[in-house]
Amino acid sequence: MSGILSSIKLEQAGFSDHVIYEKAPALGGTWHYNTYPGVACDVPSHLYSYSFAPNPSWSRVFSGGSEILAYIERVARDYRVEQKVRFSEEVTQCAWTGGRWQIETSSGRRDVADVVIAATGVTHHPNVPNLPGLPRFKGAAFHSAQWDHSVPIDGRRIGIIGTGSTATQLVAALASRVSSLALFQRTAQWVMPQENTEYSSEDRERFERQPERMRGLRNELARRFAENFSDAVVDVDSPQLKVIEDLCRANLERSVSDASLRDKLRPDYRPACKRLIISPDFYQAVQRANVDVVIEGIEVVEPRGVRTRDGELHELDVLVLATGFRTDRFVRPTAVIGRNGLELSDLWSKRPSAYYSVAIPQIPNFFLLNGPNSPVGNFSLIEVAELQMDYILQLVELLRTGQCRALAPSESAATDFEQARSAATQRTVWTTGCRSWYLDDRGIPASWPWTMARFRAEMRAPDLSAFERE
Repeated sequence: MSGILSSIKLEQAGFSDHVIYEKAPALGGTWHYNTYPGVACDVPSHLYSYSFAPNPSWSRVFSGGSEILAYIERVARDYRVEQKVRFSEEVTQCAWTGGRWQIETSSGRRDVADVVIAATGVTHHPNVPNLPGLPRFKGAAFHSAQWDHSVPIDGRRIGIIGTGSTATQLVAALASRVSSLALFQRTAQWVMPQENTEYSSEDRERFERQPERMRGLRNELARRFAENFSDAVVDVDSPQLKVIEDLCRANLERSVSDASLRDKLRPDYRPACKRLIISPDFYQAVQRANVDVVIEGIEVVEPRGVRTRDGELHELDVLVLATGFRTDRFVRPTAVIGRNGLELSDLWSKRPSAYYSVAIPQIPNFFLLNGPNSPVGNFSLIEVAELQMDYILQLVELLRTGQCRALAPSESAATDFEQARSAATQRTVWTTGCRSWYLDDRGIPASWPWTMARFRAEMRAPDLSAFERE
């Protein structure tokens, strides 16, 4: 979605000479790859939309993956983005040579560019656990982002490893279809109650006739998400965070009737320390008689199923790895080589980092959308990418007007930003005692630790004194 955004914004700014390299055979990014039963977005659809392309036809407050993909494809068609795309062509190397980027792709293509925008996102490298015995399993086994639709599900014995957003969506979607479902839970998750209301035909017609209503709804959703969630999680003592915690605890106590199951599902950390699960029906699904929440660790995968450390064999026909993604990869494994042969893989050997999440020292004219330390969590990454793209375009304009030929943030500016960012994370809920994919190797949240209002303000205009220009 951020690559499509980049193309549209570049075209509108007069940069028609651009190309999108897409490693997949089709558009959509995470919504192309993730097709598992129940896949949906946990951000309201009218907020998880391009601001310049509102959609009056959303069927529900939170839309499913196929509906989101159809929306993205339609926007791409409307703005003629597909004409700029080279499908099934992964970029293998970008090297800064002679003041320009020399690009190589998986097909052997070579290209030259003045500017590279890495709109690769964070959820495209499946995290496949190294489970002992997994290759010996006689049933079907696959990652949730590589769903095998040729495998029958109805009436079969299903195992799901993981309890994040994907796993909870899968449980809700499959529990009534399968003969048995074993949910292998390493860590319990807090679940935020949220009804997924359907928009009536009258609602959709009203949005169509009165687009200002959609704009108003989007602005209101953005305000509420900022004030009631994104600003709450960056202030561990905020009253808004207390409200979130009370809602999550009450949801568990009211929704799950069996005390022993409640104990299994009750986390031992504060709500929102991990990414919150937004679900109207997970607790109902997990209480079905054919669903078992397994909290014993996995000992080994055997040909007939999964054996846990208590010695029990859970016999399965299908094993789903709902184990998330390697969210620290970003543009990697593409080899990015900056000034004087400096490789991005060396710069990021400990952990990825970027100045205000969009630019990297010694890597000129190279910009990222939803890059390291961007705002992440239960809000719209489309909104984040739009703000970042407007910031990037101001830097690219310096190149077009001849004010410089190349620019990258200085080492000191990047260091100062990272030090301030790391210090500020200590006030966030993410540091209150849980393990999550937000945390880097030091235990520091790899995210924006300030308010969304501050993020918007910082993205309005670059501080040019922070950039080295040639």
